[in-house]
Amino acid sequence: MPESDNFSPVKAGPLAGLPGPAGGITLEERAFLGKVNLRGDAGDQAFMTAVRDVLDCTPPVEPNTVAGGGERTVFWLGPDEWQVHCPEDEQHELVQRLRAALEGRHSAVVDVSDYYVVMRLSGPKILEVLAKGTPLDLHPRAFSPGSCAQTRFGHATVLLHKAADDVVDLQVRWSFAEYVWSYIVDGTLEYQ
Repeated sequence: MPESDNFSPVKAGPLAGLPGPAGGITLEERAFLGKVNLRGDAGDQAFMTAVRDVLDCTPPVEPNTVAGGGERTVFWLGPDEWQVHCPEDEQHELVQRLRAALEGRHSAVVDVSDYYVVMRLSGPKILEVLAKGTPLDLHPRAFSPGSCAQTRFGHATVLLHKAADDVVDLQVRWSFAEYVWSYIVDGTLEYQ
């Protein structure tokens, strides 16, 4: 048995070690992102101002859009719902700061970091690969960089974010993460 002095833990996401895709396509887990679900009234100016002051950006109010970027990204999920991605472990402080700023207002702030996994798919043919699993119109006129959409991928519910022309982030529940990963990898085999 190894001695405890020699033990060095390795932090790895749930998808570490799985086989990768073919055809010059890259698939990687964006492990350990913080994720916060935010609910509130977008028509309440005081709510929007309080959130903006904490996040340093105003939550998007147009369907399927994204705000921020860099350290934090805010995804529109519905007329009164957003999800915030932030650096690892920042979500704890972010939840507390949002709850304090929104105290007394009709709102909900929940850390959902352990509920979702985010994968980044990049390279040629990524839209063709994604089209094998989703009914969403992925043509650039309908799904352009900076947009997001909740949809189905195979049997899983996902949030797609087109980060750039050849980069799409896909968020899925942990319980479906390996299934979605394998579905994508299988979808690239014809491009070897």
